[in-house]
Amino acid sequence: MTDVEENVPLKDPGDAESGACKLETSGPTREDMSSPKDHPSRVPYVLSVTGLIDTVNDVSKLSKEIRMNHDFHMEEKVLPPSSLEGRVKETMHNAFWDRLEEQLLATPPDFSCALELLKEIKEILLSLLLPRQNRLKSEIEEALDMNLLKQEAEHGALNVPHLSKYILNVMTLLCAPVRDEAVQKLENITDPVRLLRGIFQVLGLMKMDMVNYTVQSLQPQLQEHSVQYERAKFQELLNKQPSLLNHTTKWLTREAADLSMPPPSCPDTPASFSAVCPSPSEAANSLEPLNPKMVLSQGFLNLLLWDPEDEEFPETLLMDRARLQELETQLRQLTILASVLLVASSFSGSVLFGSPQFMDKLKRITKALIEEFKSRPEEEAMLTVSEQVSQEIHQSLKNMGLAALSSDNTASLIGELQNITKKENCVHSVIDQRIHLFLKCCLGLGVQRSLLDLPGGLTLIEAELAELGQKFINLTHDYQQVFGPYYTEILKTLIPPAQALETEVWSL
Repeated sequence: MTDVEENVPLKDPGDAESGACKLETSGPTREDMSSPKDHPSRVPYVLSVTGLIDTVNDVSKLSKEIRMNHDFHMEEKVLPPSSLEGRVKETMHNAFWDRLEEQLLATPPDFSCALELLKEIKEILLSLLLPRQNRLKSEIEEALDMNLLKQEAEHGALNVPHLSKYILNVMTLLCAPVRDEAVQKLENITDPVRLLRGIFQVLGLMKMDMVNYTVQSLQPQLQEHSVQYERAKFQELLNKQPSLLNHTTKWLTREAADLSMPPPSCPDTPASFSAVCPSPSEAANSLEPLNPKMVLSQGFLNLLLWDPEDEEFPETLLMDRARLQELETQLRQLTILASVLLVASSFSGSVLFGSPQFMDKLKRITKALIEEFKSRPEEEAMLTVSEQVSQEIHQSLKNMGLAALSSDNTASLIGELQNITKKENCVHSVIDQRIHLFLKCCLGLGVQRSLLDLPGGLTLIEAELAELGQKFINLTHDYQQVFGPYYTEILKTLIPPAQALETEVWSL
């Protein structure tokens, strides 16, 4: 989940000043989430250019996220209670609800804040309705008629518990099944302030459910229109700044030049993979001519090796630089995981290595420890990995009645595992090459076909490779859909016409 949840903040009544009792609208309404086609003014796409693209409007990022992630959903951003923002928010909320309680307990009672709450609740309930629910809409309008409620309040006759019960009944009708239990729990609350506070919390969840439902409904329209929209906005920027494709041109020029060079020797490449999916350099020197797809595939693969210090990142990909870095991190973790399991298997013996239960357990332990790279120094974390793996192998051998690892073998195993993260380590290097070759095959053959002929060392991480490969394919496919025409024009200047394929890049 990305930070897109910040685009749809859920407003609690406590966000208003405690004395004013003025409520802000709680998140987006159904109208706000309607089709971009129906409301073009609601879909601004603002790119600020200072030499390169600096920022992209949140709506554009959200549109791209929805387009690429079919399982996309939004969640309320939960602030850590210990954070300054979290403490301030909690203080404001408590102050509001305390003031509401004081007003309701006063003699005579003051219903000013209660009226604002009921007005907000009415707006939320109406925003949760589907267009066809006209009868329920009329009922809510009548039951929560604010003019009538103000008159009742002025005469001290506003029945807050009765209105709360009605609101709960409507929530029962509108909520998703997953919220049934939460609504039922509210029915047992007798304190009017606690009940209203609970109602707002559950309504916030229901609004997020509606947002996600609406997002899912919009996906087909976004798929159809957002690619053209993003390309058009990029063209507007290009018209204002013709140099906006300089780094993209330099990136593709470098990839085409590299593919035209003689291939380096690579004795490790599995024969089966070479036959099904030859390396780019081999392809360039075989009967198959250099073509746009080959250059782009190699270019996309090399994005996962990009030097963070290199500022000349392709302009067309700047929006996804963080996403690519995340894929690079995932690739590195998989390289280390597969390397650890490969080394461990050589010390485990065929009987222990052939036990699915043992290998699954070893894989789970190693994955969990590798995750600690984010919060611990790598060397320190790898020391823990090596000791834990060594201990697990030693204990499992004993449990199976097999000869335990000798002290020399244990020291050798720990030493080898500690060096796994170094790129010059032979096991690390081999696994890294094979994963990159797998990703290359995914671009040409798709994930499922590429999984049919995995080389040694990768079968234990097949599920993780499938996930990585699909993410990579989705990302590169999106690039080609949006920026394919620009890539094609650049590649026409790099590849001789006799070698270039007639098929345009964005149709591949």
